[in-house]
Formats: sequence, C-alpha cells, structure tokens
Amino acid sequence: MNNAKKSTYNILFGIIGQIITISLGIIFPRLILINLGSEVNGLTNSIAQIFSYFTLLEAGIGTASLQALYGPVGKKDYNSINNILAAVDNHYKKTGVIYLLSFIALSIIYPFAIDSNLSNSTIFWVIIFTGLSGVVSYFFQGKYNVLLLAEGKNYINNNLSTITYIISSFLKVVLLLTGYNIVVIQAMYCLCNFLKMLYIEWYIHKNYKWININVPQNKKAVSQSKYVLIHQISSLIFNNTDTVILTFFIGLTPVSIYSMYMLLFGTIGTAIGTITSGVQFVLGQTFNIDRNRYIKLHSLYEILSMVLCFSLLCVANNLILPFMTLYTKGIVDVNYIDKYLPYLFASIYLLSNARESSNITIKFAEHFKQTINRTIIEASINLFVSILCVNWFGIYGVLIGTISALLYRTNDMIIYSSKNILNISPIKTYIRWFRNLIIFITLTIFIKLIPMTLNSYINIIIWAIILTLATGVIFLTINLLFEKEVRTLSLNYIADFIKIKRKNVAEKVDSM
Repeated sequence: MNNAKKSTYNILFGIIGQIITISLGIIFPRLILINLGSEVNGLTNSIAQIFSYFTLLEAGIGTASLQALYGPVGKKDYNSINNILAAVDNHYKKTGVIYLLSFIALSIIYPFAIDSNLSNSTIFWVIIFTGLSGVVSYFFQGKYNVLLLAEGKNYINNNLSTITYIISSFLKVVLLLTGYNIVVIQAMYCLCNFLKMLYIEWYIHKNYKWININVPQNKKAVSQSKYVLIHQISSLIFNNTDTVILTFFIGLTPVSIYSMYMLLFGTIGTAIGTITSGVQFVLGQTFNIDRNRYIKLHSLYEILSMVLCFSLLCVANNLILPFMTLYTKGIVDVNYIDKYLPYLFASIYLLSNARESSNITIKFAEHFKQTINRTIIEASINLFVSILCVNWFGIYGVLIGTISALLYRTNDMIIYSSKNILNISPIKTYIRWFRNLIIFITLTIFIKLIPMTLNSYINIIIWAIILTLATGVIFLTINLLFEKEVRTLSLNYIADFIKIKRKNVAEKVDSM
C-alpha cells in the first residue's frame, strides 16, 4: 500500500472514529447518571483521569522510538528496525514493572483514600477492570503500536478502537438497562479490549514475519526518551494549568464555564489533529531520506494545516455562542454566554497551529535535549502569568497566561526549526500566518453580517457545513495564489494521483 492511500485511510477513518466517539461520548454519561447515579459517574471519570497520567511512562519511549523508526521504515531496513524494536521492547518491559506496581497500589489504596458510599470491593474491581488491559498491552504490544505509527498504519489501531468502542458501548447500554452494576460493565469493557489486543497480535504475526526482537539492541536510537519525558511532563503541566488554577483561586463555577468552551474548541482541535497526524508519517520518513524534498513537503503541510485550522476556527468562532445558547438553555445558576471567550480560545488554537509544522520538524530531528529549557520556560510563563492574572480577570486571566506562553514558544519553535534544523528563513512562516490571520479577521466580520437563523441545532449544523466549505475554499485559493512552489507541488500530486487511478482502472479492464 502506497503512502497516499495510507494517508487517506488515516484521515478518513480517523474522522469517522472521532465523530462516533464524540457522539457516543455525549450519550452514555447521561445513561450512567440516570441508571447508576452521579457517584458512579464521578468514580469512572476520576479513575480514567488517573490512568491518563500513567501514559507519561510511555510518553518518552513512544515518541523517541517513533522518530528513530521513521528512517529505517522509509528505507525498509528490517535489520535496523529489529534493533530498534529490541531496545523499545526492553524499555517497555522495564517501565512496565513500574506501571504494574502503580496499578496494583492504586487499586488497593484508592478505595480507602476517597469518601464514597460505594463499597471498597466495588471500587477495587472497577480499577482492576479499567486498567488491566492497558497494563497487558503496555508490556506486550507497545513496540507494535509504535511500528504501525511509523509505517503510517495508525488507521488499523484507530479502526479497532472505534469498533471496540461501538461494541462496548452497545453492551454497556444493554447491561445498564438490564440492571447490572458498574463492576460487570467494566469487566465487559476489559474483555472487549483484550479481544482488540488479540487481533493486533494476530495481525502483526501474519504481516510482519520478519520481526525479531532477539537481536542486539540499538539503545542509542531511543536514548532521547528521558528528554522526551521532560517535554511531556512540561506539556502536561501546560495543558492542565488553567483548570487547576481556576479551581483553587476562584472556585468551580468558572471551571464549568471554561470547560464548556474548552469542550467545543477542543473538539475542533482534535479534528484538526486527526487530519494532520494522518500524513505525518510521510513527512517523518522523508525527513530521514531526502531533506530537500522534506523542505518542500514541509511548506505544503504548513499551508494546508493553516488553511484547515483557520477555516474551521473561523466558523467555530462565529457559531459557538448560538450553539452555547441552545446547549445551556434552562440553566439559570450560571451565565455561559460570554462574547469575548471565543476570541481568546480561538487565539490559543491559532497560535498552537502556527507552530505545528515547526514542532514536528523538531521531533523528526530528535532535538529534544536541545529544547528542554525552552519547554520548561513555556510552562513557567503559563503558570506565572495565569496565577498573576486570575484574581483580577478570572477566566480571562488564565487564558491570557496560556496565550503569553504560546507567544513565546510559538516564535521560538518557528525560529529554532528554521535556522537550526532546516537552514531556511522563518520569514515565510510568519508571512503565511499573518496572511491567514487577515483572511480570518475579514471573514469573521463578513460572516457576522450574514442574516442567519440559528435557533435550532439543525440550522446551526447546516450553516456550519455551508460556512466550512465556503471559508475552506477561500483560504485555500488565496494561499495557493501566493505560493507558486506549493501550488505546483500540489498540482503535481493531483496529476500523479489521477494517473495512478487511471492506470489501475485500465489494468482492471484489461484483466476482465
């Protein structure tokens, strides 16, 4: 399967998976609340949050080994791949012991550490069945998941996760409506995940017979893992600062407001990430094989990701308040409508996107050690400014803190990757960003002048589709008009794609 087809699968199935996950994610928490109560819902969410922190154990080795594998995978150097996988497997098993011990300690201590009307045995078994499949997968399949990512086959994991989520969700409804308790429900969830793991095991052994981890380990290839871990910890602090500071400084009501806007803008961010990550394996492999070609692809990726981000956020920025008005209808204790918050959240996601192409370049070059201080400074700026401003400006204060940190780190990433890795001028990136910002502001003003009826979800969805298509075309057209090299590269890709399709059709006709 060629890279174009892999990228298409990654993007298409990724989007489908996100739509299903978001849709079911809205429905099932309500069912748990109705049938099992708020305490059980709180327990499952609390445990899920704790297990998300366990992923830090994997963060360093997963990201470092992925970057190390791009080159050998692109060259189909199976010996080098096996050497790296041997080192990765060894690291997973060593840190897996920490994972296992932490998992056991959590299941024993947590029931006694919280004030709950649920029995200790219930909490214990919920934790066991929630985390058991994750522990087993970490030990035995971590290396395979990284290999699939490097090969551009993350659509396999995405599809399996989507199918598992659909099946487990359906069974969850059946068990809920027939009166089973949360322990049985989580046991079923665990079983579904074990079936997913068995399929991965079968797929690898069928399609990767050449894999052999009983070879000398290439420890140098994953030596950056400890530096990656620091980046991940800093990122965790950066991404979770706002909620924590709001909780401790001004209370839970602002957290509720913040969470609603974060949920909606976060959905847009996830959609953008799903699409852009679907092609990153091509960039990673090219970076390690042909640096000059990578610079051209880097420009194409940067422009297309900006077009995607700016157009989607332009639409979201204009429709979020009408949606929020409908969604919070009947809630009288808190006013969720704030005309300034959409602009602040949009600024955060625009700044994050502006550095994405530079961020992945730093990862491909494995410059984790060289940029540790910079990521720590980013987290520190966010903490300092947020704490300084939160008492004066509330939610605005923590968002100003995030924007301040992004202004520093986004510029730093753009300049660092351009000068220290690609040896090109960062001016092009700045020109592209400001060009799209001007289009964004112009279209935002224009859209507000359109007489739209937004008094129902159906109307909002219809207008969202219309505006997304229109803004997408406008952003793409203007950007390609100003980017001759990228325009030529895009047209060549389209021409090659058409030729391949015609050739395939001709071969099928001839074989009939």
